[in-house]
Amino acid sequence: MSTPYPFTAIVGQDDLRLGLLLNAVSPAVGGVLVRGEKGTAKSTAVRALAALMPEVAVVPGCRFSCDPAAPDPACPDGPHAEAAGASRPARTVELPVGASEDRLVGALDIERALSEGVKAFEPGLLADAHRGILYVDEVNLLHDHLVDLLLDAAAMGASYVEREGVSVRHAARFLLVGTMNPEEGELRPQLLDRFGLTVEVSASRDTDERVEVVRRRLAYDDDPEGFAARWAEEEGALRERIAAARALLPRVVLGDGVLRQIAATCAAFEVDGMRADIVMARTATALAAWADREEVTADDVRQAALLALPHRRRRNPFDAPGLDEDKLDQTLDEAGPQDGDDDPGPDGGGDSGGGGGVPPQADGEDRTPPQGSEGDSSSPAPEDTPDAPGRPAGGEQQPVAAAEPFRTKMLSVPGLGEGAAGRRSRARTEHGRTTGARRPEGALTKLHLAATVQAAAPHQRARGRAGRGLVVRRDDLRQATREGREGNLVLFVVDASGSMAARQRMSAVKGAVLSLLLDAYQRRDKVGLVTFRGKEAEVALPPTSSVDAAAARLESLPTGGRTPLAAGLLKAHDVLRVERLRDPSRRPLLVVVTDGRATGGPEPVALAGRAGRLHRSEGTASVVVDCESGYVRLGLAGELARELGGTAVTLDELRADAIAGLVKDVTAAGRAA
Repeated sequence: MSTPYPFTAIVGQDDLRLGLLLNAVSPAVGGVLVRGEKGTAKSTAVRALAALMPEVAVVPGCRFSCDPAAPDPACPDGPHAEAAGASRPARTVELPVGASEDRLVGALDIERALSEGVKAFEPGLLADAHRGILYVDEVNLLHDHLVDLLLDAAAMGASYVEREGVSVRHAARFLLVGTMNPEEGELRPQLLDRFGLTVEVSASRDTDERVEVVRRRLAYDDDPEGFAARWAEEEGALRERIAAARALLPRVVLGDGVLRQIAATCAAFEVDGMRADIVMARTATALAAWADREEVTADDVRQAALLALPHRRRRNPFDAPGLDEDKLDQTLDEAGPQDGDDDPGPDGGGDSGGGGGVPPQADGEDRTPPQGSEGDSSSPAPEDTPDAPGRPAGGEQQPVAAAEPFRTKMLSVPGLGEGAAGRRSRARTEHGRTTGARRPEGALTKLHLAATVQAAAPHQRARGRAGRGLVVRRDDLRQATREGREGNLVLFVVDASGSMAARQRMSAVKGAVLSLLLDAYQRRDKVGLVTFRGKEAEVALPPTSSVDAAAARLESLPTGGRTPLAAGLLKAHDVLRVERLRDPSRRPLLVVVTDGRATGGPEPVALAGRAGRLHRSEGTASVVVDCESGYVRLGLAGELARELGGTAVTLDELRADAIAGLVKDVTAAGRAA
């Protein structure tokens, strides 16, 4: 086993180290989610923590690490007779992103369960992590159903495996640590809330600190054992401090005054539910024990709020996690005990409403919805103005803010896919409604009981069946085929030309795209963004799981110039071609946001039509969001939709509460044609 990097040798990252240590003192805090850019010692710190955890006493031979002083009465390996326990180091169990459900929770031997009535259970990673650390790197890339199972087990302290009437339960109490790079996509707010604490990490910009990081890392790589030996004394002292804080924790008093401060803080920041209050109370108690105190103070409450509340302020993927510290201090002062201090707290100065960040569109720009006008008197937008010397390419105008997002209609890809689990298009999945049965390929994961019995029944006499049990062979087992939903690649192709540049109109267009991005986030899609204006098209954002990155690119999108519609469609074709090679199981959905006009170059309309037919020939599902407004409409977006083999929908029809139901299937128009 390789020598881990010493925890005490980590340079900086104070919040990261504190969050991990508080969970080591009190696992009831609920784990920690570490968010930050790559190369910031996230994984190093988690692996180093295991060496500081106290050893655990276990029942010899128990696969579920039962405590000999209080064995789990429901342990599948029990009941355990009284015997001397054995000690072993606390484990750090890593959950791979591509793990299966059976690998996480364990698997039942269905064949033995049916034929012998035996609960033959192979433990999973949750059992291995019991009384240790469960580490999930890139937790934001883990399938949602696995995250749900993981967090349910962490909350209940037990794992349940129920399949075809056979049930197994075992204890699963562990310190849960997840790490993620926000650039690769966010976790849902519901899942963020299940982590007790969140810390943000980033690389230091201090030259001396960066030099020390490099110096220590090189020394460790040259001689891991020698480097660890040089830090052994500090490691031992920290290990003893963790043990002392654990012993002190039950004696820490959480008074009514600080409890009122906790409740007032959670109410002031409008966090959902009561989990934040409980986590803050446990964190403040752990902070007091870590400081070798038997009473929680207001400073403990403040620090607990900074660790437990920022990620609970996210209302949608475009919110940045954060907390307004001035508002926090004011709330703590107002809810604190009135002991006659000279400082009565802030007295005025309006509430900033801070914390949690502001959605990208909320920057004070004009949000007036479109009124059927192509522009306004204060910011005229000429139709496809030609490039002029001495001005930005394409007559570029300053970006405008997006209108308020809204709930959109369902856009889906037709047919039955086999892509990554999501919530958009129909697909064969491991979870969903049962639609049939087949012979298993590899390990059986979802038994189709009726089909299995039907396959085994004709052979019972030949197999010498005697008694009530059914004689089942491996060849009789049938895997249930299930239909659920998949996530798709939603590629946005956005017209940023002069014909779209009127401020009110472009604000509405950005609001529509922002709404579709929010819908893509909720449906677990990858997204990409192609824009076109002036003389060319560009990939503003390559396909990614980070929907908020797409929203940021959209917010800064300038407009102006001619309309190279064909260039935009051809650039999208190139992006999709590459993505089909990278991820062939993920089906694309092309969303073209334009008024359908094409200018610049010879025969721009004909060229755009040929580009559209290219997408159609490859079976790409598509929808055109028609942004044309005003009393006179040319219907060019509808013509483009027919060339693409998709359908067109206006901005008004895109809303989920619109009367017209035009986009249940984005290729309905293409099939009719």
